[in-house]
Amino acid sequence: MLEGFVPWPAEFAERYRAEGYWRGRTLYDLLRSAAHEHRERTAVVAGGLRLTFGRLLARVDETAAGLYGLGIRPGDRVIVHLPNQAPFVMLSFALFRLGAVPVMALPGHRRNEIVHLCRHTDAVAYVVPDRFQGFDHRVLAREVLTAAPSLRHVLVAGDAAEFTPLDEVRAEARDLPPADASQVALLLLSGGTTGLPKLIPRTHDDYAYNALACAEALGMDRDGAYLAATPVAHNAALGCPGVLGTLFTGGKAVLAPNPSPEEALPLLLREGVTLTTLVPPLVMMWLADPEVAKADLSGLLLQVGSSKFQPEVARRVTAVLGCRLTQWYGIGEGLLTHTRLDDPEDVVLTTEGRPLSPADEIRVVDGAGREVAPGEVGELLARGPYTIRGYYRAPEHNARAFTPDGFFRTGDLVRLTEEGNVVVSGRVKDIIHRGGDKVSAEEVESHLLTHPAVRDVAVVGLPDERLGERVCAFVVPSSPDGEQPRLARLKAYLTERGLAAFKLPDRLELVDAFPKTPVGKVDKKALRARDGH
Repeated sequence: MLEGFVPWPAEFAERYRAEGYWRGRTLYDLLRSAAHEHRERTAVVAGGLRLTFGRLLARVDETAAGLYGLGIRPGDRVIVHLPNQAPFVMLSFALFRLGAVPVMALPGHRRNEIVHLCRHTDAVAYVVPDRFQGFDHRVLAREVLTAAPSLRHVLVAGDAAEFTPLDEVRAEARDLPPADASQVALLLLSGGTTGLPKLIPRTHDDYAYNALACAEALGMDRDGAYLAATPVAHNAALGCPGVLGTLFTGGKAVLAPNPSPEEALPLLLREGVTLTTLVPPLVMMWLADPEVAKADLSGLLLQVGSSKFQPEVARRVTAVLGCRLTQWYGIGEGLLTHTRLDDPEDVVLTTEGRPLSPADEIRVVDGAGREVAPGEVGELLARGPYTIRGYYRAPEHNARAFTPDGFFRTGDLVRLTEEGNVVVSGRVKDIIHRGGDKVSAEEVESHLLTHPAVRDVAVVGLPDERLGERVCAFVVPSSPDGEQPRLARLKAYLTERGLAAFKLPDRLELVDAFPKTPVGKVDKKALRARDGH
């Protein structure tokens, strides 16, 4: 068992197996079964590359043998920092076959986050593209190597420079010890109030159920095609059903380099995409694009989640895009709720639906942990066959994030309708949802406080039609009469400190002092009101 993993209690594990939620099959096993059944059908489309199921499985097996030859073994952690390209899919399944554990870094992460991930996991390998969106990841890899002593290998998809080309990490397929489906398959990342990502351990058993249950709920089968428009390392595009659930059912996974209409629309039309996942700000972008509005998207099901989707905007999806809509609430830690394909329009437009699994247990509680009356707002707690029992190597945080009887405190405020549908009302955690990414206000504040021109800072999210929320830094300058902080300089400073681009402030407001609550804390609600929100 992976050290630092918190397993489900034995009685729950036995129940989930007996009731058929956990079937003892690894993520690699599921791909292999699909490949045997659909060998000549297209499995993955990415860039100019098209892979059949048979060819994908062969590449996975060759890569797994190559990784084994490098000394990578079951339980070893590998940082996967790849964009929406075919190497991501091949490498992930190769690691699943080995029983090694991919740590799913996000494309926007930089030195600050990657070094943390390497140190926290004792990663033995780091895998990057050569360049992506103008950024040279080999330069980043050199910086990470000097700060992460556990790393033994840097693998590069593309021009590897002095590192190892990922494409050459291949060997003749060989018999390898089978992975254990009850063990950790991958580590997803969670945004949080502590800033640096916490790691979410998902086992083969629970994540296989996650992907297959989502595929069934959305009607994904061998005739379906999924467009991964958002980063495939995100939970949604990876396993809800995402690329994994699509492949497991014999469907086609289409990877877009980014979610812009210019990139996504041609793929939607050419590949006959039947399902894609977007966050609300991206839906707004698509709605505003005249080419998308003119296209025939009647065969598309649009899965929307990550942040609150306003009903008036949701209503425009069918009217403008001509496609069907399903709303989802989801967390990388597990729980998923969704509107069903046969739900009435008002349910689809105004709620996040009902839990995915019959075995999902949810509670809505007040600040003291007492369940609130039906229809009242409270914090959502969850427990079930695909909701984790603890973050990886985080015992102190786990003591706060989970109840003694194993319910996860989501930090999200919801109410339940009479029909049992979830309606998200807000959040407890101080997280800014910017264009689908989660930004910890505390993390940005801690970095800004190290700047000599900053005496104090409060970071808040302000509403934005395009991004959902934008990051605003209210700063008290160190010297009222001296050189004042400037937004461009602060962004450059944070970039030098290795902060991801999506976490940089979009706006800077200089203030003399902060409003305070009665207990002396910074009143962020008053700061938002100062801006008219």
